[in-house]
Amino acid sequence: MRYEISVSKRGDGNFKTIAEAVDSISYSEPTIIHIKNGIYREKLCIEKKDIILIGEDAEETIITFNDSAFQQHYDGRKFGTFRSYTVFLSGERIELQNLTIENSAGDGDVAGQAIALYADADKARFVNVRLLGHQDTLFLAPLPEQPRTPGSFVGPRENTPRKACFDYFEKCHIEGDIDFIFGGATAVFIDCKIYSLDRGNSVNGYITAASTPSHQKYGFIFYKCRLISNCAPHTVFLGRPWRNFASVAFLDCQMGAHIHPQGWSRWNNQTDDDRTVRFAEIGSSGEGAGSDRSLWALKLDTQETQALIQKIQELNRI
Repeated sequence: MRYEISVSKRGDGNFKTIAEAVDSISYSEPTIIHIKNGIYREKLCIEKKDIILIGEDAEETIITFNDSAFQQHYDGRKFGTFRSYTVFLSGERIELQNLTIENSAGDGDVAGQAIALYADADKARFVNVRLLGHQDTLFLAPLPEQPRTPGSFVGPRENTPRKACFDYFEKCHIEGDIDFIFGGATAVFIDCKIYSLDRGNSVNGYITAASTPSHQKYGFIFYKCRLISNCAPHTVFLGRPWRNFASVAFLDCQMGAHIHPQGWSRWNNQTDDDRTVRFAEIGSSGEGAGSDRSLWALKLDTQETQALIQKIQELNRI
């Protein structure tokens, strides 16, 4: 049995804000929250389980906020990356459909990192969701065990034990520029549009910055996705490793001309990334599907490819 409630800014629902609807849930039954079209300026923290948020239309049901890393927090410090989110999800078995989550802070050179969605749920599913931002649009927990810069993990999970998280994205639109899909989760992206924004630079950005734990077999898996952009050719990398055991794979993806022929980049010119990272690609097509990839990128064999497809199928059932 599912309990269903509705949200409408016009007043023709059970609640006028999404936060009020979430706060009203005090029982154990799974809950569906139907969200009617509108712009909901809300900073949401959802730590309950068995919740499904369904928007009326992905382009017209918009959750937006504009906190950013360089902004002053009321505690006297800067917000930092991990307090900048528009939506924070925790708990278990959370699903979002047919809506947009946006961080409208703008250019990272001015605003700093600005997360649209921070997902720290044991199992989270996203179908036909639009994620809009610039730098660090989508963070998929867990955090690395320790920050490289002391204090830079300040936020909702800074001092909690790290837990494995599993995320599934289907037919989503995700856009940004610098490291805009990052974190340590195992996550699958199927038939998604990955849009890189033009910053007007010789390097416009990096699609991924994975921090996959060393004991975790899989990180980010992109399957039959379209990598598109308004950037100049050869100015965007598939990814760079936020931590040494970063794991990212692109399978049967269509890549635009904006993808750099090398595909992968080191983190701030560190020289030891190639010893442990697990970057892989197979079956790419399009102008960005170059053959001159970084020598330290993995070449997948048939058995490894089948194992990745099996993992995709497993996450499809979460």
